[in-house]
Amino acid sequence: MTSTTRRPLRATMVALALLLAVPGCTATGVSVPTASAPTQAQEGSASATAPPGSSGGGTGSAQDADADATMSIPEIVEAVEPSVVTIFTEEGLGSGVIYTEDGLILTNEHVIRGNEDVEVAFADGQRVSGTVEASDAVSDLALVRADRTDLPAATFQSGLPRIGELAVVLGSPLGFENTATSGIISGLHREIPGSAASSQSLVDLIQTDAAISPGNSGGAVVNGRGEIIGISEAYIPPAQGAVALGFAIPAPTAVEVAEELREDGTAEHAFMGLAPGAITPQIAEQLNLQDTAGVAVLSVSEGGPADDAGIRPGDIITRIEDEDLAAPEDLLAALRQRDPGQTVSVELRRGSQTRTVDVGLEDRPAADR
Repeated sequence: MTSTTRRPLRATMVALALLLAVPGCTATGVSVPTASAPTQAQEGSASATAPPGSSGGGTGSAQDADADATMSIPEIVEAVEPSVVTIFTEEGLGSGVIYTEDGLILTNEHVIRGNEDVEVAFADGQRVSGTVEASDAVSDLALVRADRTDLPAATFQSGLPRIGELAVVLGSPLGFENTATSGIISGLHREIPGSAASSQSLVDLIQTDAAISPGNSGGAVVNGRGEIIGISEAYIPPAQGAVALGFAIPAPTAVEVAEELREDGTAEHAFMGLAPGAITPQIAEQLNLQDTAGVAVLSVSEGGPADDAGIRPGDIITRIEDEDLAAPEDLLAALRQRDPGQTVSVELRRGSQTRTVDVGLEDRPAADR
């Protein structure tokens, strides 16, 4: 958003959305907060996969699914609710989705942040101890190992949902376990404006009008076939004038990161080696810019990809490949869809000059995760 009259609204909305991260998406606070999907699935693709090593429900596609394959909302809840859990920490609670039958639970990193041991409550009423096995703050995803096996692992859709498709949210808002709300998919590839200043996860998200509340984070967003299409991530509160604005990490992103975490406890993320910043009206005036579109380079990591490519603090990045950048969140979203090792063409402005440089992306160093 480049309008100077709307920028303060952007910042305010994000600040409130980010409250989700502070209390760990607990019942005692507001919830946030997405993850890199270098090989992002195509929109509309609806094939579904169970995580490797799980007992999930196999595969299917929208082209093969006829009207009879779509379940009613009560049928969806009955089918998927056993695969959704509540995670209790010292700070509060959040939700999670059973990822493998041997006890791996997928949830948000901000739900378990600062904890090594948690408690996991299942839909059948059983509670067991759990251990945080791996987490990734960049994507806001984590794996918890529950002390229980023979679990009903969820089935994850391998592509993105379609706008207008049914969305059912399952989780534990405000501690009300096994709660279901419903709506539709309202949008794809959403970024929460202004979030880049404090979080890297709130980009490339699914938007839904199904109610998401504190405690839902880490829970399931489900389609009409009972497949997980997203992991609940954040919402903008009604106090900010929002009506049913909820966000989720797309299932392809969640599965990709989860598999990387299972392999070695870390997830790969394309890294440019610079700190992006919004172009405020004041910065635009100082730099004699005609508008506030673009990404200001606040700093550059010495010896990093941007430094090697000749990018300097004060440069304004306007494009990556064929993608125009209007704000820092656009840059993060563009990196989400790329892999370490790729080279990207970056257009930037320095003073009155416009130039294009090639940047070789690297894996994000552990210190910057």
